[in-house]
Amino acid sequence: MDTSDHGSPRPERFRHDWQRHEIEALLTLPLNDLLFQAQGVHRQYFDPNAVQISTLLSIKTGACPEDCKYCPQSGHYNTGLEREKLMQVEAVLEEARRAKEVGASRFCMGAAWKNPRAKDMPYVLEMVRGVRAMGLETCMTLGMLTRDQAEALEEAGLDYYNHNLDTSPEYYGEIITTRTYADRLETLDHVRQSGMKICSGGILGMGESINDRAGLLQQLANLPTHPESVPINMLIRIQGTPLEHVEDLDPIDFIRTIATARILMPASHVRMAAGRELMSDETQALAFFAGANSIFYGERLLTAQNPQAAHDKRLFERLGLYPEQRHDVDDATHEAVLNDRIRQARVTAMTTDAAGHVAG
Repeated sequence: MDTSDHGSPRPERFRHDWQRHEIEALLTLPLNDLLFQAQGVHRQYFDPNAVQISTLLSIKTGACPEDCKYCPQSGHYNTGLEREKLMQVEAVLEEARRAKEVGASRFCMGAAWKNPRAKDMPYVLEMVRGVRAMGLETCMTLGMLTRDQAEALEEAGLDYYNHNLDTSPEYYGEIITTRTYADRLETLDHVRQSGMKICSGGILGMGESINDRAGLLQQLANLPTHPESVPINMLIRIQGTPLEHVEDLDPIDFIRTIATARILMPASHVRMAAGRELMSDETQALAFFAGANSIFYGERLLTAQNPQAAHDKRLFERLGLYPEQRHDVDDATHEAVLNDRIRQARVTAMTTDAAGHVAG
């Protein structure tokens, strides 16, 4: 069965046997033909003017043991980033409340870990429960997961787990050496088997070839079930990382990748993720037409800059776009909201009793 972001199961009818040459052929179509095809697919599965809004918060910053050449949080490079410990649960929940107030429907939390440690898991699980109780969709990226960790996150109510493949299997070793491509695929399998939804994509502009972009999309589209969310990032060149001097990505190549992802994974949300601050309004408009229907909203993405919220609002108004409404609140979410209200009522009652006792 295939389950879209709208929460309605339907029979799986998408291809999972894409060949590399077929994907390259899509990536190199005349742009008008590619966009026409992508927009046609997009309208079959989504409201063409609705965009899913997510907010991303770094809950633990810096000192990551991985050597990802694009990442300022890697402990292998000197990028001037200050290390921060895991945030307190209430501080994370306060950020989630603010995100909901400005229109986010999904709250994503990221920690700079190779994998979560046992001592940190209780706090992470409490964050998930608290955000879920607000009626927001929940997403986390914490590095590699064991099967038990994935199941614990699912039981706490985590909706999505983000674990990007980054690039093709062939080019991967040029970017990361501290974990293998097989490690990443194993984590995605643990996530899927637990019952959570998958958020997985990659990064463009790291010096990869068109064949590598096709290889990344091939890996994602040929998973047993397509990722429900597919973030397509444009490299943000960070001083101090090995990729700080790489050549700029042609924005048209970014648009081509968005459109091809839409064709290969028709019911997935395709997200413009990192790099939007570097894009013109016209590039973003083309990306939405090509099938992108999800963005991160807010001034920061983990440690990177993101377009100002006011600018995004103006852009949406100019293009006639609006935030996608969440319709798939299930019984577990209703129960979480109810339990949260019960806890609040108990705290209020205890406070009242204490005040009355003192007054008496």
